[in-house]
Amino acid sequence: QVQLVESGGGLVQAGGSLRLSCAASGGTFSSHAMGWFRQAPGKEREFVAVCNWSGDSAYYADAVKGRFTISRDNTKNTVYLQMNSLKPEDTAVYYCAGAVALDTIVDEREYHYWGQGTQVTVSS
Repeated sequence: QVQLVESGGGLVQAGGSLRLSCAASGGTFSSHAMGWFRQAPGKEREFVAVCNWSGDSAYYADAVKGRFTISRDNTKNTVYLQMNSLKPEDTAVYYCAGAVALDTIVDEREYHYWGQGTQVTVSS
């Protein structure tokens, strides 16, 4: 059973940056595609970014493309989400998720493990 713990959320002004981290334990991290999702108040959870098992392939939602970067360090069992040029509409709870797959996956129904989420608030 894989456990995921996110950190790095907080309050930031529009235009600022944050880096989220997600530490994994209890499984073979390098055999999982890792993704980030977010859920804003009153909205459904949505896909943000995903990287494959090695981190050399990534895919982003159009809303964050060019501003967010997903990366991973398999020696530290950690995946990151670097968020730049943040906008108020990026405000949400951000979730880290892992899928037992080597390639990138967008559909949240195919993810097996989820973290508890970390709040990101972007003020205007």
